[in-house]
Amino acid sequence: MERKSSYTYEDLLACAHGKLFGEGNARLPLPPMLMLDRILKIADQGGKYGKGEIEAELDIKPNLWFFPCHFESDPVMPGCLGLDAMWQLVGFFLGWMKAPGRGRALSVGEVKFSDMVTPKAKKITFHIDIKKVLMRKFGIAVADGTMFIDGKPAYECKDMRVGVFPDGMAPAGAGA
Repeated sequence: MERKSSYTYEDLLACAHGKLFGEGNARLPLPPMLMLDRILKIADQGGKYGKGEIEAELDIKPNLWFFPCHFESDPVMPGCLGLDAMWQLVGFFLGWMKAPGRGRALSVGEVKFSDMVTPKAKKITFHIDIKKVLMRKFGIAVADGTMFIDGKPAYECKDMRVGVFPDGMAPAGAGA
C-alpha cells in the first residue's frame, strides 16, 4: 500500500471494501455509515501533540439519509454520527500506519456539543490531533478531535481511543 497524504472518496470506498490496507485490516464503514467524503491531510508528524494529524471533510446535502428520520419536521444530524466520523478517522490513521487488524472504537474521554448540523449546513470539517500511538500485538491510538460546521467549531472530543486487533484479539465489548 502506498501511504498517501490525502485520500479521495473513491479511496475511502476502497478502504471500506478492504482494498486499501489489505484483507483483514482496518476498514471504513460503507455508505451510508461512511461519514467522510475526503481526507485532505494525514500525517504522522505535526498536530497539537507532534504525533500526527488528520483533516477531512463531509459535504452536507439536504437529502442525507438521517435528516428525514431525525427528526420529522426538525431535521438534525445525530451527534453520534459526528463522533463516529472522528473515530473512523482515528481508525483510518492506524491502518495508514500499517497496524494490522480490524478497527474498533474503544472509548472517548469527553464530548462537548456546541452546535448541530441541519440541512442548511454546507460542509463539515474534521481536525484530529493524534496524542499517542501504541504498536504492540495490537495497535491503539488516542486522539483529540474537533468537528467544524461551515468553519465554526461544533463538537469537541478528548481522548478518543481506537484499536486495531488481529482476528480473535478484539477486547470483549469493543464497539464497531
